[in-house]
Amino acid sequence: MAGASRTELLQWLNDLLQLNYTKVEQCGAGGAYLQVLDSVFRDLPMARVKMAAKQEYEFVANYKIMQNVFKAKKIDKPIPVEKLIRCKMQDNLEFLQWLKKFWDANYAGGAYDAVGRRAASASSTSASSSTPFSSSASSSVPASAPRGGAGARAGGGRAPLGGGAGLGGGAGLGGVGGGLSGGGGEAAALAGQVRELGAHVEGLEKERDFYFEKLRDIEILVQQKAEVLEAAGAVDTTLQEIQKILYSTEEGFEVPEGEGEAADEEETF
Repeated sequence: MAGASRTELLQWLNDLLQLNYTKVEQCGAGGAYLQVLDSVFRDLPMARVKMAAKQEYEFVANYKIMQNVFKAKKIDKPIPVEKLIRCKMQDNLEFLQWLKKFWDANYAGGAYDAVGRRAASASSTSASSSTPFSSSASSSVPASAPRGGAGARAGGGRAPLGGGAGLGGGAGLGGVGGGLSGGGGEAAALAGQVRELGAHVEGLEKERDFYFEKLRDIEILVQQKAEVLEAAGAVDTTLQEIQKILYSTEEGFEVPEGEGEAADEEETF
């Protein structure tokens, strides 16, 4: 079915995986692609696949799994991750067409328990939703993302953008859950809520770290370019404005005592 239409591909995908996708773009999250591969090989680590991925860092995690699968199975096919995670129709249509051709050539036949295999995924609770992701996830930074170089000093020294304490939910929430084990149905329900909150906190921390790494890469690139220009006796006002944004802090923010010194000790330029 190489070159198949969107309608044909979606019908095949939904029938095979027992999903309810309505747009090819939804495949950009990566989970459906991985489960198609699982239907061929039957040994993918579905517990690590984020079938209900909504954030870009979750998409990236799925494609890292796919890259490992391709390497292990010796599949000679480049994965255009940067294009696919944008969830654009044409890029995902082309990849889905290739995947259908690969499936036709390698599927051994027989029944495939898509729902059962998906149950192994901790993020599969809404996998059959028609909107398992937000198409704007890759185009905007959420309000909770780190604000540039918070804690950085305008004079050029920097504190880590995101190296402070975590959001604080994981271990503490887990401890609360352990204390509710003997309280019957109500305690079980509360323990479930605690686990859900713990998972949510973990997701927020991963999202924070994902955007921190992006901001850190930008910071390093801008600094290197600025140093080259400075050595040549030139100035780029655009770079200066970018640095100003990266190093700006909210009104009233103060660098925690000792944090700046620790950053200086860890980094040398």
